[in-house]
Amino acid sequence: MKHIIQKYAKVLLISGSVLIFSGSAFAGKTHLTMGMVLEPPHLDPTAGAAAAIDEVVYANVFEGLTRINQSAEVLPALAESWKISADGLTYTFNLRNGVKYHDGSAFNSADVVFSLDRARSEKSTNAQKTLFAAITDVKAQGANTVVVTLKTPTGNFLFNMGWGDAVIVDSASAGSNKSKPVGTGPFAFKRWVKGDRIELVQNTNYWGEKPALKSATFKIIPDPAAAVAALMAGDVDAFANFPAPEMAAQFQSDSRFTVKVGSTEGETILSTNNLQKPFDDLRVRQAIAHALNSQEIIDGAMFGFGTPIGTHFAPHHAAYVDLRGTYPHDPEKAKQLLAEAGFPNGFKATIKLPPPSYARRGGEIVAAQLAKVGIKLEIIPVEWAQWLDQVFKNKDFDLTIVSHTEPMDISIYTRPKYYFQYRNPGFNAVIEDLNVTADPKKRYALMGAAQAILAKDAVNGFLFQLAKLGIWNKNVMGLWENSPVQANDLTGVSWNN
Repeated sequence: MKHIIQKYAKVLLISGSVLIFSGSAFAGKTHLTMGMVLEPPHLDPTAGAAAAIDEVVYANVFEGLTRINQSAEVLPALAESWKISADGLTYTFNLRNGVKYHDGSAFNSADVVFSLDRARSEKSTNAQKTLFAAITDVKAQGANTVVVTLKTPTGNFLFNMGWGDAVIVDSASAGSNKSKPVGTGPFAFKRWVKGDRIELVQNTNYWGEKPALKSATFKIIPDPAAAVAALMAGDVDAFANFPAPEMAAQFQSDSRFTVKVGSTEGETILSTNNLQKPFDDLRVRQAIAHALNSQEIIDGAMFGFGTPIGTHFAPHHAAYVDLRGTYPHDPEKAKQLLAEAGFPNGFKATIKLPPPSYARRGGEIVAAQLAKVGIKLEIIPVEWAQWLDQVFKNKDFDLTIVSHTEPMDISIYTRPKYYFQYRNPGFNAVIEDLNVTADPKKRYALMGAAQAILAKDAVNGFLFQLAKLGIWNKNVMGLWENSPVQANDLTGVSWNN
């Protein structure tokens, strides 16, 4: 009987009456099982672009000099304080004393020097090397002080140091972090059962305030129907990013659950290979933009959850410019542009779709919309590892759909080797000015100019801003409603027992 009580309820209905159980069987819960759609390719946030990596380890296992909270504020982390020189070129970080890694080794300034130099080196495998591009020197001054020198003032430097890609690692364990991550965070890695779950346990030697949770499991559930069933059965306690928006109403009407609709940094785009013919022709990309109907995609693939966008920028940001009218939905105009580009009868192409439902469902709707103007797409479903290898790494694709969830990532369009291979010196110049500008008004103006260039060039098909649909047990407290960074931060999570 005891195991039945523990698994299913605090209240059992017996012979029509309510029997209340108390005592050790219902002691306060200290374990959380979090559902996830995508399994991480590995667990080293400094060596991979997959958001699923940070969703497990950011703030939980690994920490940086700074950290980002759910309000997008920069907070102290391994650096308890810092000073910035008057010219904005020198950052002096004062590190915390007494911090240890999960394997017992001590954290000190040498780890910061190693981590930042490793991230910015020519041989670096860091997916966000541009975060460190402004750094010219990193020096330790004793065990608890690090001085970072920049070549140009960088307004977002402290924010950048709070990304998962900038976490601090120990040189002794860095090489095995992909499979056995060792950090300084409040949770330590316990076990990874491939294809099923990743388990964390509380770090009893954590330098800061210990979390209420003693342990946590990230359960991999790629199928939306299975995710619904797991929540309903209580096999998982929460889905921070629920994959079945069509079922949201059912959970909203069920008093056992909390449903939160927040925002993310996820610009969901029809990513386009800009060097692949015929997509290297602006008229073809403009035709695609005119053929797309974002609201239809949101309604059909996301059941109304999402915000239409006209460029690569989050609508909740103060610098956002509404550019949805640059190429309004106009199939006839799309056909005209295709004819001008030499495709009066359209053409055939492929679209590779990774596992998330926004991509698989959205891809079918996009294919139907493009077919109406003569562009016939072959839909190729791919697993996440295949997408990273074929699309992101080797640029072997025509079109794909993906949500870019990195915060303030408009600068990715300056990277000539980035997977959609966009090249515009004018855009690069705007971003260069932005990088050295500190005044908020001037920065917002430059952000607006950058957004306009991307919209005009129809670099990608800008579809919608991904909503963060979170559903969890009503007694779970402290999960993030919004996602300014890719994270399932468990440090403030507890059960209201």
